[in-house]
Amino acid sequence: MTFSTFSVAAGLILAIAAPALGAAPVGVVANVKIVSDKAPDVSSLEAWKHSFIKDGMTDKEKALAIWKTIASFQHQDAPPAEYLQNEGAVYDAVKMMNVYGYSYCGVASCEMASLARYAGLQARVRTINAHVVPELFWDAKWHLLDASLITYFLNPDGDIASLDDVEQGVQDWLKEHKDLKGNDAALRKFQAADGWTGWRRGPAILSTGPMYDANGWLPAKTHGWYSNMQEYDGSHNTPFPYEAGYSMGYKVNIQLRPGEKLTRNWSNKGLFANMDEGETPSCMAMTVGQSSLVYTPKFGDSAVGRVGNGVLEYTVPLADESLATTADAYDNLQITGKHLAVTNSAKPGVLEIRMPTSYVYLTGAVTLEATVGTGGTIAVDFSDNNGLDWRNVATFDKSGEHRIDLNKAVLRRYDYRLRFMLKGAATLDALAFHHDVQHSQRALPALGEGDNTIHFTAGPQEGTITIEGATAREFNKGKNLMYTDFHPQVEGIAPDKLLVTGPTGSVTFDINTPGDMTRMNVLSHYRARSPKGSWDVQVSYDAGKSYRSVSKMRGPTAAMGSYVVLKDIPPGKKAAKVRFLGESAGDATMLFNLRIDADYKLPGAGFAPVKVTYLWDEKGAEKTDVHIATSANETYTIHCATKPTMESILLELAKPNETPAVGPVQP
Repeated sequence: MTFSTFSVAAGLILAIAAPALGAAPVGVVANVKIVSDKAPDVSSLEAWKHSFIKDGMTDKEKALAIWKTIASFQHQDAPPAEYLQNEGAVYDAVKMMNVYGYSYCGVASCEMASLARYAGLQARVRTINAHVVPELFWDAKWHLLDASLITYFLNPDGDIASLDDVEQGVQDWLKEHKDLKGNDAALRKFQAADGWTGWRRGPAILSTGPMYDANGWLPAKTHGWYSNMQEYDGSHNTPFPYEAGYSMGYKVNIQLRPGEKLTRNWSNKGLFANMDEGETPSCMAMTVGQSSLVYTPKFGDSAVGRVGNGVLEYTVPLADESLATTADAYDNLQITGKHLAVTNSAKPGVLEIRMPTSYVYLTGAVTLEATVGTGGTIAVDFSDNNGLDWRNVATFDKSGEHRIDLNKAVLRRYDYRLRFMLKGAATLDALAFHHDVQHSQRALPALGEGDNTIHFTAGPQEGTITIEGATAREFNKGKNLMYTDFHPQVEGIAPDKLLVTGPTGSVTFDINTPGDMTRMNVLSHYRARSPKGSWDVQVSYDAGKSYRSVSKMRGPTAAMGSYVVLKDIPPGKKAAKVRFLGESAGDATMLFNLRIDADYKLPGAGFAPVKVTYLWDEKGAEKTDVHIATSANETYTIHCATKPTMESILLELAKPNETPAVGPVQP
């Protein structure tokens, strides 16, 4: 067993763990983060940029860093679909890196475009034969960087080629080898020929591809020279521009309340976001460094596999006074011993608990123990649209232990609320939540052989209210939230796909936060085909009496994204309106995707000691490291004598006066 370097005296731990005399107890610690020096921090757009984009970089260096990001964190596989964005798939780069870690070429291309534009580069996405690729712009030219198949090509001058350069080279060569065009079997045979008699004698521009191995295979060994020869041969009227759209704004914000624990595993139980439908991603059962994950160690991947199944648990401390500050509603309730009871029996007592997660929900169950007297009831209602609508999921009129199955209700969600309404002679005696979640193993803070530097941080103490729903029924209806579930005010907009039907149209959302707003992020992915088409993102903090423009998005474009961060929110504001105002000249001006995130000061939040537990294996021996962070910014060391096989990392609030064990810790 090993233990982290720990230099804080026990007396100091006790002093920090105890709140100041008369201070309200801390009910939640937000933005808890563990970063290892063995894995870059990609928990948000800002964190990604800090990890990959360095001061003084040229545009070419930035572009290659973006390409490396997606190649490192997204494996080519059956894509995850949350049905929140255009065409159903997940198109948020930060979410892809942290939650999934696998998808296909169209997604990778849109993610490349989103990160490039965020970093200040121009980008475009184009479809070729059975493939989608992005191009980034620097030095007054376009350059092809394929992150899904992990390749690019070089012109004779050594510069990275454009898509047009590659297409021209392939098609010119095929004019002299017409028997090979579109002939998969013949191209495979040509590639398989020994040495320079094979693929290296093909188009000169492909022979420059630095990512091919000696046999003409690309890094994952699923595609190679033979497939590139077909993708770039100009078949089916390709290439043509097409950008499916992307989302931005997701970030990891691990929040811990007393009784709450998050376990992230370098393993999975076979659960994934689309397990109720569709194709199981093959990487579910793969080991890093083997099969089509053979290339990932060269890109810094020290995980065990790619897909992780974690667990989020919350045993609600019904007798803890902090619950009154962290609950979304705590009305007409009193603590009686370890129970929660109605204060005034003439009206119901209401407990409303919000369950935000950074990792997508796969399963959900709530267990409660209740004592219900004659005429008493406990009704449980569910909301997944920020409390705008509720539906009953259970009502109990008997004492005992009860279980509520939330599997279907929470699948593919990141946030929901449960409302417990106690009437009459009813007490809530125990309450616990249990969820399986999905996360990518690739982004976890892994350990390596030797010393590992671990950086713990907590804060800012903020939560986030998000508005994101699908705009097109065709792909998404019944699978997840639609934009209409957030009750927008719509004028001059077609109900499906947010198409402007006249000269102007608008869709306006109300966003309300439990605490003072600190910032808002607004993502729009739109189309405006003519120079007269446009979208104007506007915000109001005075209930719609006045609006100001924060992002003007003009045509002509077949598809483009805009991401704006608003930090100048007037003090004390807990409500805002966000309006998307479209102007059209009959050019099918529409919104493909939208997302609004409002960060706010989290009620009941502060810093309390956090317990961090690492579990791993060294040559068959179980190893454990327990560290209790007693400040919001700490750095410590974990030593591994040999190469570790990672198992789990657990995060929870330390119990009062808890200190790291002095003897062996059983995993």
